[in-house]
Amino acid sequence: MEETDVAVNQTIAADPAVEALVAPYRKEVTVKMSEVVGTAPVALGKGDYESPLGNFVVDLQLAQSEPIYGKPIDLSITTEGGLRVPLPQGNITTGHIFELMPFENEMVVLTLSGKAVQQLFDDAAARKIIYIGNATYTVANGKAQDIKIKGQPFDPNKSYTLLTSDYLAGGGDKLDMLKNPLKYEKLGLLLRDAIHQQIQQLTAAGKQVTAPAGKRVTVIP
Repeated sequence: MEETDVAVNQTIAADPAVEALVAPYRKEVTVKMSEVVGTAPVALGKGDYESPLGNFVVDLQLAQSEPIYGKPIDLSITTEGGLRVPLPQGNITTGHIFELMPFENEMVVLTLSGKAVQQLFDDAAARKIIYIGNATYTVANGKAQDIKIKGQPFDPNKSYTLLTSDYLAGGGDKLDMLKNPLKYEKLGLLLRDAIHQQIQQLTAAGKQVTAPAGKRVTVIP
């Protein structure tokens, strides 16, 4: 069977019947994506080790997931690559949230050994792309030191619960230390929905979208 490549561009006219079918849905999607859900006094962007956007997301993951999980979770992570665009200054729309998180990533809770947690922090120190919530640490010689989880010194002999997306839990962004957890629990919550809910709740409380205060990562030159 012969195949012919046909370039799709503006010279190809739209089919009127298809356009008539699609038009109502296009209008509905446009209205939905334009809905303002919150405002930000300054843009929330990305950066190395920690960032306004990264800290905002790992914290909201906890805020939206712990009520579903039914108990506190020790750690929360996302990665720089998983957050596709900054949140803009001014109005934040549903469309902006879809641009930030276009993937159908679901929140999961992993129970990890102390060894896997140490590997995670060392990877964060070495690659600079992992944002971690509920923790502080120091980077020295490319390694993570003085790790504190919920304000308490890290204990390599303990297991810890970690909240993240199913994509990262499967080893995405080369996080291989997450692939064989002691326990794997799905929450039935999409990360995109968690972001949307958090911003809606801030707006309902009369608050704007801002980065969490406080430094989490100290880098020793």
